[in-house]
Amino acid sequence: MSDRMQAMSKMDLGANIDIRPQVYLAGFDVFLKDGLARGEYLKLVCDQNGLKGAYPFDNEIEPGLSKKDAAARINEMNKEMILNSDALLVNLNLFRGAEPDSGTVFEFAMAYALGKPVWVYFDDGEATSLREIIPHDEQGFDEKGFMVEDFEHPRNLMLACNWTGKSRTAEEAARDLAQYLKDEEKRQVANLLEIRALRGGL
Repeated sequence: MSDRMQAMSKMDLGANIDIRPQVYLAGFDVFLKDGLARGEYLKLVCDQNGLKGAYPFDNEIEPGLSKKDAAARINEMNKEMILNSDALLVNLNLFRGAEPDSGTVFEFAMAYALGKPVWVYFDDGEATSLREIIPHDEQGFDEKGFMVEDFEHPRNLMLACNWTGKSRTAEEAARDLAQYLKDEEKRQVANLLEIRALRGGL
C-alpha cells in the first residue's frame, strides 16, 4: 500500500484535509524571468487535474544568508519537498545546450531512488533518437568528436529507461500523470483485496 493510501486510511473522514496527490514540479522554470508566475500556472494546471502542485518557490529563504548558505538551504528544502511528494512532474526540455537542466536530473534520480513515479515532458518528445535532435556527422559524432548515441530514445538512456511516462507539454503531462496515479491506486486496492481474499479475510 502506498504512503498516501496508508495516510488516507488513518484520516478522520470529517476533517477538511487535502487528499490530492502532491506533485513536485521539477524543471528550469524557476530560472525564467517570470519564474514565479510560471510556477503559479503549473500549480493551476495540476489543480485542474486533481493534483496538488509543489513548486520550489513555495519555499521561503530566511533573509541575511550568504550565497552559499542560501544555496544549501534551497537544496535541503527542495529535497524535503520531493520526500513529501507522491510523484514528480519533470520538465526535461533542453537547457543551456543539448541536455536537460542538471539540477532537474538530480531531482529525477532522487525521486526514482525513492520509488516515486516520475512523469516527464519535453517538446521534442516525438523524436525517436538523440540523433534527430543533436547535429552529427555520418559516423554519428558531434562537432566535438563525441558519439551521439542511438538507442531509439529522445533523451539519455538513464533517463528514458527510468521515467514512468512522458508527454509533450506540461498540460498533457499533468493530465497523463493524474490518470496514471488513479490507475495505480485502483491496482493497489485490487491487489489488497486479492491478498485479503487469499487469506480468508473476506
